[in-house]
Amino acid sequence: MIRAVIVDPHNKKSFSIQEVEAPKAQPWEAIVQVKAFSLNRGEVSEAIKLQENSRPGWDFSGIVLQEAVSGVGPKKGSRVVGLSLTKGAWAEEIAAPAATLAEIPDGITFEQAASLPVAGLSALYALRKGGLLLGKRVLITGSTGGVGLFVHQLAALSGAYTIGVARSESKAEQVRAFGANEVLVGDDVTKAISANGPYDFIIDSVGGDTLAALFPQLIPQGICVSLGHSSSESTTLNILGLGGRTLYSFFLGEEFNRHEPAPDLALLARLVAEGKLQTIIQVQKSWEEIDEVAHQLIDRQFIGKAVLTI
Repeated sequence: MIRAVIVDPHNKKSFSIQEVEAPKAQPWEAIVQVKAFSLNRGEVSEAIKLQENSRPGWDFSGIVLQEAVSGVGPKKGSRVVGLSLTKGAWAEEIAAPAATLAEIPDGITFEQAASLPVAGLSALYALRKGGLLLGKRVLITGSTGGVGLFVHQLAALSGAYTIGVARSESKAEQVRAFGANEVLVGDDVTKAISANGPYDFIIDSVGGDTLAALFPQLIPQGICVSLGHSSSESTTLNILGLGGRTLYSFFLGEEFNRHEPAPDLALLARLVAEGKLQTIIQVQKSWEEIDEVAHQLIDRQFIGKAVLTI
């Protein structure tokens, strides 16, 4: 038996730690002793909303206890970062496909590694939709979230000129610290976005009316990646006169049909170890505090990532 985080609708707390059966690996899977995991707003809100017995968790880091029988992937004893495509990563052990595991350099901690998978890969794959970014004007909404702060850094490394969005000047300073060339500040920056355009490439995680206002600000042949919908899942676009522009609906699970996670996780970890990419850990606590931290994340009491250690 091992311990794992469980969503139990009959429990007073949304998330609790309970005993479950130890994982059994398929030939293509490795057993990993989890040392740390991070929380993503999407998985937390979904778990609370569904109110059914489940085992959440996508991001994790740890040590390989049993390598894949197929011989693929990291060997026993390797320090790894991983992504669980079927959830269940918030546990003492997990059986994970070798294709989703990457070894991490000695210069990176388990906590840093655990913050990378969903947020880092989302940022990386979204930016790849823009092609060569050198010298391009890139607008990024949701700049203060875990994904947004990775997007700013990776875009800056690619030579882009990035414009971020923040609700307050204090948050704007944090966005600038992570590579933004400009930050538009305020609760409603629609007019400022229009006045500051046009843009070669836009990454939006707000959706709703914001997405509708952003799309016309693209240059002809420009691309807007819709990465999330924190304000609304639906929007109405007037596309009259906007021919040639592209709106891409981004879903990380779909991107795995085009990209293998392991080499890209290794790339992100290497950038962290080399000091070229900063992790954005704002909360780091024991996993015993999972319920409290999860609700703080939903209530937006901090920016960046929350990482819990086992």
